[in-house]
Amino acid sequence: MAPTRSEGLITAVDIGSSKVAALIAQPTEGGLQVLGSGQRESRGVKHGLVMDMERTEHAIREAVEQAERIARTNIDQAWISFSAGGLYSNVASVEVDLGGQRIAQTDVDSLLEAGRRSIDPEGRMVLHAQPTLYTLDGLKGVRTPTGLHAERLGVDIHIVSADPSPVRNLDLCVRSAHLAVKSIVASPIATAMACLSEEERELGVALVELGAGVTNVSLFAGGLLVGLASLPIGSAEITDDIASAFGTRRAQAERLKCYHGSAQTSPRDNHETVDVAVTDGEGSDPLRISRAQLIGVIRQRLEVWFGQVEEALKALGFTGPTARRLVLTGGGAELKGIADYAQGVLGRTVRLGRPRGLIGLPDAHGGMGFSTLAGLVLFAASDPIDLRQAAPAAGPARGPAGGFVSRIMQAFRSGY
Repeated sequence: MAPTRSEGLITAVDIGSSKVAALIAQPTEGGLQVLGSGQRESRGVKHGLVMDMERTEHAIREAVEQAERIARTNIDQAWISFSAGGLYSNVASVEVDLGGQRIAQTDVDSLLEAGRRSIDPEGRMVLHAQPTLYTLDGLKGVRTPTGLHAERLGVDIHIVSADPSPVRNLDLCVRSAHLAVKSIVASPIATAMACLSEEERELGVALVELGAGVTNVSLFAGGLLVGLASLPIGSAEITDDIASAFGTRRAQAERLKCYHGSAQTSPRDNHETVDVAVTDGEGSDPLRISRAQLIGVIRQRLEVWFGQVEEALKALGFTGPTARRLVLTGGGAELKGIADYAQGVLGRTVRLGRPRGLIGLPDAHGGMGFSTLAGLVLFAASDPIDLRQAAPAAGPARGPAGGFVSRIMQAFRSGY
């Protein structure tokens, strides 16, 4: 049996609607080195929610064991992604009076303790409670306040919370697979680490994760996640549409989508044909369709899908001439021509977000469908400060939070 040496290693497990993927990495002087990775089909998760505990647990166990065999080690804890709906993003502002004295670390610690106490449970479960930028006498944007003088010291605390039951079900599945849960990370937070540059997060960008069962539309500005919407629609619906339209199995429909499908049309599509294995009995002749017919089915679903994405962007306040940057990632972004299609429909500059920042990531796990997995490792390696570690808490803060978020949104509308 391989020795257990999980100390110093980072293990990430991304539990999605189409697959469960695991990755083991080790921090080195040159960066984060991938030691092993694994993947299994996910049959117990629908729209990001655990629907079958036993199947989900089995997929987690097999994906992790595959990664362990390649890494030649055993691990006992992991960072887990959470991509289902019901995520909430909020920012709370807290201040303390210093009387003009020089700021010491004890003052910062007292401020963060006051911030931790301000996290008020409202029936939701906190996934992240991270201090971001400090405020000196009303001046925002201070990263390191120690050593400076101020009358009042404040801090903005970024809080991401979720409906508790789906999180508990996910936690139970992982623990049933004999893994301790190091932390459960909101998928948009992890994915942004792998796909967005620091400058993009500062200037303002929309990140759209096109998953198999869930599409997360998240908005970043000032370095923070300031808006989030989850849509119960994904690329699996395109697969189902193809299977239904041409009377074939889902596996065949998925293959047709990946190898012959596209979001864009061309004149030659009417002249190219594709054979489809039908399901009306053994020995039946395959159905021959034109590529134009296949793309027609795909584009019908894309119209609905990106119509919902556009509505989500408007609801989040991502409008106006300055709201131009948009990044697509997730398995659905692997569809040919998807970036050009999105750019035409949404009227924004669109690029594809591929995972980056890891050394030795296998080609099989280097696509956009593994952005969250890579981001989990990067997030863990960043050693994020979390106020929940000081004491348990379960819910977003009230009161001053909405003011900061509304100011960020107003900045988009007026020209951030």
